[in-house]
Amino acid sequence: MNKRTFLKQATLGTLGTFPFLDQISQLIEQYEGKSNLAENEDFWGKIRSDYLLKPDYINLENGFYCMIPQPTLERLVDHIREVNYQASYYMRTVQWDNKNKIAARLAEMAGCSEEELCITRNTTESLDLIIAGFPWKEGDEAIMANQDYGAMLNHFKMVEQRFGIKRKVIDVPMHPANDEEVVQAYANAITPNTKLIMVCHIVNITGHILPIRKICDMAHARGVEVMVDGAHAFGQFQFSIDDLDCDYYGTSLHKWLSAPLGAGFLYVRKEHIDKIWPLLAEGKTEPGDIRRLNHIGTHPVHNDLAIGDAIDFHNAIGGKRKEDRLRYLQNYWIDKARELDHVVINTPEDKARSCGIGNVGIKGMKPAEMAKTLLDEHQIWTVAIDGQGVHGCRICPNVYTSTAELDHFVEALRKMG
Repeated sequence: MNKRTFLKQATLGTLGTFPFLDQISQLIEQYEGKSNLAENEDFWGKIRSDYLLKPDYINLENGFYCMIPQPTLERLVDHIREVNYQASYYMRTVQWDNKNKIAARLAEMAGCSEEELCITRNTTESLDLIIAGFPWKEGDEAIMANQDYGAMLNHFKMVEQRFGIKRKVIDVPMHPANDEEVVQAYANAITPNTKLIMVCHIVNITGHILPIRKICDMAHARGVEVMVDGAHAFGQFQFSIDDLDCDYYGTSLHKWLSAPLGAGFLYVRKEHIDKIWPLLAEGKTEPGDIRRLNHIGTHPVHNDLAIGDAIDFHNAIGGKRKEDRLRYLQNYWIDKARELDHVVINTPEDKARSCGIGNVGIKGMKPAEMAKTLLDEHQIWTVAIDGQGVHGCRICPNVYTSTAELDHFVEALRKMG
C-alpha cells in the first residue's frame, strides 16, 4: 500500500469498526419484533444517549439544524485534526478523491446516479445555482409558491430584474382533499412561456409533503422542467430521486441527516448539466461533468468527510425506522393538540401528507408571543412562523425527543388557551 492510499483510507475511516455501530445493531436486535419499535421509549431513550442535550430547554426546533450526535461529532473532530495534520499535502493529493467518494455514497442513498450529484453547502446554494444558471430568455416564465423558502423567491426576483423573466406565484392548498388539487394549482399557472417550476418536497413552515412525482409528470407532459426544494426531505423520510423524476433537486444535509453545518447537495438530471451556467468559473471540464457547477475554491473539506459518518449513523438506525419514529412523534402530539378548541393546526390532517414537521397556532395569539411564552414559561424552544398564510409555531422533534417532552408541550398548549 503506497502512502497516498494509506492517507486516503486513514482519513475516510471505516466506520464499521466503530463501537457505536455495533451498539445500535445490538439494540435493534434486542428490541425489534417484540413491540412497535417506533413507539418504544426504552429503545429511543438509548439512541437519545448519543446526543448531548442542553438542559435549559426542550428542543423542538430541529428543522433549522438537527444537532450532530456525539459519534458523528467525534469523527468530525478526527477529520479536522487529520486534515490539519496533513495540511496542503491532503488538499493537493486526495481531497477530490474523498469528496467524490462521499458524493457517490450520497447518490446511492438518494437514489440517483453519482454523475448527477455534487456536494454543496446547503439548499439555498444548490437551488440558486439553478435559478441563476438557467438559460433564461426575456419573456420566459417561472412558477413558484408563496410558501416556498424566501432565499429562492428572492433569487427569482433578481433573475426577473436581470433577464426580464416573469414570476408566477401561486398558493399551495394547505389542507387539500387529494393530490390532484395540489397538482392543479401548479397546472393552472402554466402557459406556453413557462420553462421552470419550483416546488417544495415538504413545505418547511407546515410540514406538508407535496406529490412531487405527479407534479413532475404533469409538468413534463407540458414541456416544463421541475426544480425541487428538498431541504427538509432528505434524511427525514424515504424516497428516491429517480422515482420522483424531477429535473433538479437540492437539499441540506445539516438538517435531517444530522451532518455538520454547511453541507448539502445538488442533483441535476444528466441531460441538463451542460446548459446550466456555473456561478463561479471552473477550468475546462468534460461534457456532462456536474462538478463544473459547484466550484467554490478552498473550503472546509473535513465537513465533506463527516457527511459519510452522518450517513453511517443514519443507516445504523435505519432510514425507515427513523421515518416511522418521526411520524409517530408528530402524530403523538398533533392528535392531542387537535382536540384543543383554542389551537389551529396548520399541517394537513391526512397523516400521509406529513412526517416529522408540524405547525400549530393559538387563536388570538401572535406567533412571536406564542414562541416567547413557550420558551419563557415552559422551557420549550421552537420557532414562530407568521406569514404566507401560516400563523403558528413550527414543531420539529428529532429521534432523541421523548413522548414525555411532547406531553409537556401539549400541556403548555392547553395552558395557553
